[in-house]
Amino acid sequence: MIDKTAIINQNAKVHSSVKIGPFTVIGANVEIDENVVIHSHVNISGNTKIGKGNVFYPFASIGNDPQDLKYNAEDTSLIIGDNNKFREYVTVNPGTIGGGGITKIGNNCLFMISSHVAHDCNVGNNVIIANNVPLGGHVTLEDNVVIGGNAAVQQFTRIGQMAMIGGMTGVLHDVIPYGLSTGNRNSLQGLNLIGLRRAKFENKDILGLSEAYKEIFATKNINENISKLNGSFQENPLVKNVIDFITKDKKRSICTPFS
Repeated sequence: MIDKTAIINQNAKVHSSVKIGPFTVIGANVEIDENVVIHSHVNISGNTKIGKGNVFYPFASIGNDPQDLKYNAEDTSLIIGDNNKFREYVTVNPGTIGGGGITKIGNNCLFMISSHVAHDCNVGNNVIIANNVPLGGHVTLEDNVVIGGNAAVQQFTRIGQMAMIGGMTGVLHDVIPYGLSTGNRNSLQGLNLIGLRRAKFENKDILGLSEAYKEIFATKNINENISKLNGSFQENPLVKNVIDFITKDKKRSICTPFS
């Protein structure tokens, strides 16, 4: 059902099952898959591809130009997966040429009121971003990340899978998978042990990760500490994820207990 006051460009590709509310505007290069619900006063534009089962609440702005002074109307895009919820006043921008040209959002994410996904971000699956949280450009959020209200994530920052960011945290450093991070300028507060148990990881792997965490951050020389880890840690998939994350090429420093 499409409300008679909605404006849908004739070149937009909108599945017949999509519901569109009053005064919503859909641009020419937008593709929307089945069972999407778009409430009133939503604007979806740009080269935007939207998967199945998404819900957009009033005054969301999806696919409008990046907030980057270098952007000059280049042909870039936004790709959104399935079953995400975009609450009121959420803004999501497409990519830029300098960042690879694509902003990407996975599946089953929740973007609460007034959160923002900037150009060239890569957001995984099952991510929860609370109210008033901006992601700067080129940010990567891996699967199952949770970010508390009024936090802010600086551009080029990475947050590893199942990490949790406390409310009102300024994220300037990359946060390891399974990490807990808070602070005016974020520091590491430990591991998301409750989340790991709820996800039904094996207890021996969780205990191994806890021991490895102490050794990895025993001193400020993280790479040296990693090189001293004994071989048993290398068989632990949780520890391996953390080590791979730390040693990967990066723009930002790693968040530590000493940050």
